Amino acid sequence: MNGSFVLVIWIVTVVMIASVIRTWIKQKNVKPEENEEVRETIAKIDQLEERIKVLERIITENRFDLKSEIDRL
Repeated sequence: MNGSFVLVIWIVTVVMIASVIRTWIKQKNVKPEENEEVRETIAKIDQLEERIKVLERIITENRFDLKSEIDRL
């Protein structure tokens, strides 16, 4: 009984180590396209933030002509 328990522990340990190694290899081999996709998404977010800032400025100004500001955009 004791020997089979040790065998089970060894099998579980080997499987866990293999899983960790597989995950590490996947993370090590991240494709550059994925990084480019992330960069493009960040750039889009930056552009949207700028547009929101402009809209906030237009709305919060005391004196504004909304139509002319929108036309300028």
